[in-house]
Amino acid sequence: MDDSEFIEWVAAHQRPLLRSAYLLSGDLHRAQDLVQDALIKVALRWPRLRTGHPAAYARTIIARDNVSWWRRHHREQPGAARAEAAQVSTDPDTALVVGRALDRLTTRQRAVVVLRHFDDLTERETADVLGISVGTVKSTNAAALARLREGAPELLDLIGRTR
Repeated sequence: MDDSEFIEWVAAHQRPLLRSAYLLSGDLHRAQDLVQDALIKVALRWPRLRTGHPAAYARTIIARDNVSWWRRHHREQPGAARAEAAQVSTDPDTALVVGRALDRLTTRQRAVVVLRHFDDLTERETADVLGISVGTVKSTNAAALARLREGAPELLDLIGRTR
């Protein structure tokens, strides 16, 4: 394995993956664990992944592991105060708005919104990451945005959507 190539890839992708994991999980420590586990899995498969899309593979691992964790623990997404929110955004107000708004969504809605609007994935890429159909991505995204329009219009202003 070419260690330097993998190390460069990690240096370029670790922070965006952590941001995504945090937005998906709502917990900085769990996000760090999710990213660490994903990076280990990428490292183990690096010879096959390096010429493909290792970031997409890592994102898929993060999203699916987060859902698995949630199912094992039978808990709703935490709505606790976000002391770590500044890790995601340099603007604490923005981070607080994002955290509160995402807490209003179901686990699937949260995953679709994060992947589509924060990670800028296409509907097809989002469907592939989550293991669902494109139609499910579309309907889940529409339901999530409707929920945000009603309960968190300030987030829609941040992502450039109109009320």
